[in-house]
Amino acid sequence: MKILARQLTLDLYNCDTNRLGGFEEIKDTLKGVMGNEPSLCSEMIDEGHYSIIGAFIAGHIALHIYKELRYVAVDIFTCADSEEPEALSAAISKFFRPDKIKSTFLKRGDFGLEREIKPKIKVRVAPLRRVKNAGAKVVKKLGIRN
Repeated sequence: MKILARQLTLDLYNCDTNRLGGFEEIKDTLKGVMGNEPSLCSEMIDEGHYSIIGAFIAGHIALHIYKELRYVAVDIFTCADSEEPEALSAAISKFFRPDKIKSTFLKRGDFGLEREIKPKIKVRVAPLRRVKNAGAKVVKKLGIRN
């Protein structure tokens, strides 16, 4: 079954502290892999956390960089078959030099079997409701025996 898009998420742990500070260096690295196509914007969220978001024709990329934690969260979304998120993730990993990488690959828009698409509903009964139900069952049982 053909999927509409692919999403690759990366968690980069214990990154090189020298690489976590410069917006321009990171932007240059992204543009080196992707060309000049993405329009990148960066925003300082607070002193130790900033984000870089880039939109391009066939998807987007988002990086959240936490300087004190030496952690970078990356989302790469692409909806073109010709795009390879793995090449971009390799360049990002090479730039930040993390000790540990956790990656997750998602197929977006996979319209497989209908039972897989249908949402799963979880019902949670509150403890007080369970007590009332148990009491009612006991009374009913005692009433039947007499």
